[in-house]
Amino acid sequence: MTSHADVERDLISYLDFHVEAGVDAALDEHPHDRFQEADAPPPARPAARAQAAEPPRRALPPRDGGEAAPAPPARTYGQSAAAKPDEAAGDARARAKETRSLEELVALLAGFDGCPLKFTAKNLVFADGNPASRLMFVGEAPGADEDRIGKPFMGRSGQLLDRMMRAIGLDRSSAYIANIVPWRPPGNRNPTPQEVSICKPFVERQIELADPDLIVCLGSPATQALTGTKDGILKARGRFYPYRVGSREIRVLATLHPAYLLRQPVQKRLAWRDFRMLRAALDGRA
Repeated sequence: MTSHADVERDLISYLDFHVEAGVDAALDEHPHDRFQEADAPPPARPAARAQAAEPPRRALPPRDGGEAAPAPPARTYGQSAAAKPDEAAGDARARAKETRSLEELVALLAGFDGCPLKFTAKNLVFADGNPASRLMFVGEAPGADEDRIGKPFMGRSGQLLDRMMRAIGLDRSSAYIANIVPWRPPGNRNPTPQEVSICKPFVERQIELADPDLIVCLGSPATQALTGTKDGILKARGRFYPYRVGSREIRVLATLHPAYLLRQPVQKRLAWRDFRMLRAALDGRA
């Protein structure tokens, strides 16, 4: 006979499985077979319901004794700038340029509604470390631990990054850490090109305000967003790229993301080579 403790343990294991798989929100109390629903024909829409959903629009009263003005177009409710990525990215760029400090940039992001990721994330994940440092790390996007705590690289990949920094004599007091996207994508998925485009002006302004001498891009999305290369990270890593801020040029080193190294430990040897290059560059030897 199954005991109550066994049932509770099984339920907790089942919940842990879904959390690890990226499920972070309950949408309904009952399961749905979405594959069966996709094959089913769409339900017919009753005429009465269609009319109720779209109330008739009344013409405006006549002006100056003339003909009645046409009815105004129907409004679309719940549509934000996030529904138009190009406009949201343009708005982000214009507003980011107006900030004069990192504190102003944080406040701007806290009030920015143009990226839909903001509404599914728990916290804004802006930065960690020392903004006055010569060195800045830029990753892709927060994960579950970062979203919960509100700082970048707080989970297992962050612990590995800390060990990698210590191996060359660094820690979080001697580096500044941020992400291309400051809100966690649901289920830890990769941010879409549209989401990166909307958020990119903010990290660009963050780099301008922090003004580092060296940037390390962790992973392919950050490398491609800041350098413009289309190469995958295994081809792009181990090289310095130029990044221009006004009349100044900052060197950008591409390397492997710690999360990738956790999945592919054999590739740590490549990351070690990159971090030795980083140490040499900080010491003026490369």
